Amino acid sequence: MKTRKKHNPDFKAKVALSAVREEFTPSELSARFGIHPNQITKWKKQLIDNAALAFALGSGRSALEVGPSRDELLKKIGELTVERDFLAKGLRLSN
Repeated sequence: MKTRKKHNPDFKAKVALSAVREEFTPSELSARFGIHPNQITKWKKQLIDNAALAFALGSGRSALEVGPSRDELLKKIGELTVERDFLAKGLRLSN
């Protein structure tokens, strides 16, 4: 049985950018990179659909950094834990 080949994001971006440039047909790119033309078309569509993310992030944060940082999440977990313990203690006292 043939196993699927996993391509890293850098390779996918390289192929997709080549497809966006339209200097070669998907068939020509397929022969060049050893990928099925349908896969090239799919990666090209993904690149075009998600291109706005590169500009939407603004302050230089990468796509992986969008959202709260690890430290912010740990701080929030601590706050919620203290709150939960306080409320649980209050419930025990009222029963």
